[in-house]
Amino acid sequence: VLFLQIVHILNMTSAKIGSFLLHSEESLHSLQIRIEFETGISTGNQELLLETGICLDPRKPASQCVIDGVRGWDSYMVYLFDKSKTVYDGPFASRSLSDCVNYIVQDSKIQLPIPQLRKVWAEAVHYVIGLKEDYSRLFQGQRAAMLSLLRYNANLIKMKNNMVSASQQLKAKLEFFHQSIRLDLERYSDQMAYGISSEKMLKAWKEMQEKASQCAQAEDIGYLDEQIMALHTEIVELQKSPYARRQGEVMESLEQRAIDLYKQLKTRPPDHAYSDSTDMVKIIVQTVQSQDRVLKELFGHLSKLLGCKQKIIDLLPKIEVALNNIKEADNSVMQMQGKRQREIWHLLKIACTQSSSRSLVSSSLEGTATTPAATWFSQSSSGNVPHPLSSMAAPEDGENFVHVIEENLNYLELFSSILQEARQEQNNSMMVS
Repeated sequence: VLFLQIVHILNMTSAKIGSFLLHSEESLHSLQIRIEFETGISTGNQELLLETGICLDPRKPASQCVIDGVRGWDSYMVYLFDKSKTVYDGPFASRSLSDCVNYIVQDSKIQLPIPQLRKVWAEAVHYVIGLKEDYSRLFQGQRAAMLSLLRYNANLIKMKNNMVSASQQLKAKLEFFHQSIRLDLERYSDQMAYGISSEKMLKAWKEMQEKASQCAQAEDIGYLDEQIMALHTEIVELQKSPYARRQGEVMESLEQRAIDLYKQLKTRPPDHAYSDSTDMVKIIVQTVQSQDRVLKELFGHLSKLLGCKQKIIDLLPKIEVALNNIKEADNSVMQMQGKRQREIWHLLKIACTQSSSRSLVSSSLEGTATTPAATWFSQSSSGNVPHPLSSMAAPEDGENFVHVIEENLNYLELFSSILQEARQEQNNSMMVS
């Protein structure tokens, strides 16, 4: 019996404790099925928290509920919450009175012999202590909910920081992209008249500029940031609230008064004297009233904690969506930047090809023109060959005239062929562009 594993679960929706014997290697899901049968809370809506605010891991066995070396529901407990509810308003019935205590509560002035009164008052003291302990356990459940909320809030802050960082990076890349493409379009317009032009590429660049403007919408996370900051402020206020601290001082004082009253009765000799229970019943009534008040405050505060937690749960998917949108926009900007740079290098290749073709034409023209001109001028300078126009009337110079005409015709044919090749190369480059 001593080595049996018993898990004690406090249902925060009803303030009732349920104890479950754990079977060997029982899974947490198996335990949750039994909890559903006892409490009516479905397994999907069950949230089981340890005192530290850590939620039980469904991948681990149910024995994780029991801490080694700690036994008994007075020392350690698991707290059950219903995830489908965010408002816990009771009513929560106080623990039931025993028959003896109920007897004196119904008529506090009834006279009882001292030995019998001792027994009744002992049970009354036990009842007062039990009311205080019920509140203490429920307060521990509220504290577990607060610690769980803080864990969720820490995760929210981490995701928010990642989202803000990604948004700032996207903003910087978009600014760089806009400045780059604006400069490229200006330089492209300047050289269109005498350089290379491509309507298809120009249209693609303008489409990139418009798409980049649409990507800027992904960096707008101001509405999420405002909700997170408002929620953070609300959580800080809940932490500062007096209801976040234990409010059982009055109940502890009443408990001590009940104990002292019982000790006084115990010192009286067990003679045939009788006494009533007016003082003890007053303490019982005051303790019940005090518990009602502090529980109302506790569950009001708990409802606010659970409401904040639900807001975080609702915000997390929105942040995930915003992060995905930012990543997609970032990838889109980087792809457009890479595409534009490849097109610029392609333009540079075409420009270099055309420059090479023009250089080839120029060098060919210079090399071809040197031979006939040199021959012509060398012959003219020797004094043997007169100017072609002046020698047309001289029949003896007919052979030299015919030779000069043939030389010039050969030069014109070569020039014509080179021009034709250059034009063909330029047409091919324009078709590629």
